[in-house]
Amino acid sequence: MLRVALTGSIAVGKSVVLGMFRELGCHTLEADEIAHELMRPCRPAYHDVVRAFGSEILAEDGTIHRGRLGAIVFRDAARRELLNRLVHPRVLEEIERRSAELARRDPEGILLVAAALVIEAGARPRFDRIIVVYCDEEEQIARLMRREGLTREDALARIRAQLPSSEKRRYADFEIDTSGPFERTRAQVEAIYRRLRAEASAPS
Repeated sequence: MLRVALTGSIAVGKSVVLGMFRELGCHTLEADEIAHELMRPCRPAYHDVVRAFGSEILAEDGTIHRGRLGAIVFRDAARRELLNRLVHPRVLEEIERRSAELARRDPEGILLVAAALVIEAGARPRFDRIIVVYCDEEEQIARLMRREGLTREDALARIRAQLPSSEKRRYADFEIDTSGPFERTRAQVEAIYRRLRAEASAPS
């Protein structure tokens, strides 16, 4: 199975691009969703995260409130690193488990794993190819403000908390610019898919 990381900074359109690859027949996993699963009550990371960050991150139903936790970690590098240490190893372990199962079922398939921190977490060697999604920064800010209801200052703080797109692009095998219309993004995805499909189907 061809294992491909789909990465990029916050609010650049990774989920939209991942959905396009899924429609074309790729298997997909989202590291962010796996992390949220692992932080649900009674799941492996829940108690560690609550112990580390306190009950103020909890919603009324006892689940971890993503917005409250995000407000803490995006403004404090040390606490962001603590969260990463608590959650990321478990996320990578779960990705490995699911990847192995998919590879057994579909050895000539393509698996795309959407993860914002592939490069920062040192996980690049786990993948055969890296796709970096990016867009114009002003568009990125606007998307993040709309999506999360943030001020421009808070949106910028979240963007600056991650490795810049320009740095991520240095590691890319393929790049997708989502700044333009939907059709332009789709055309880029389809062109990359054709190359990945040929690679995945080639004799080993």
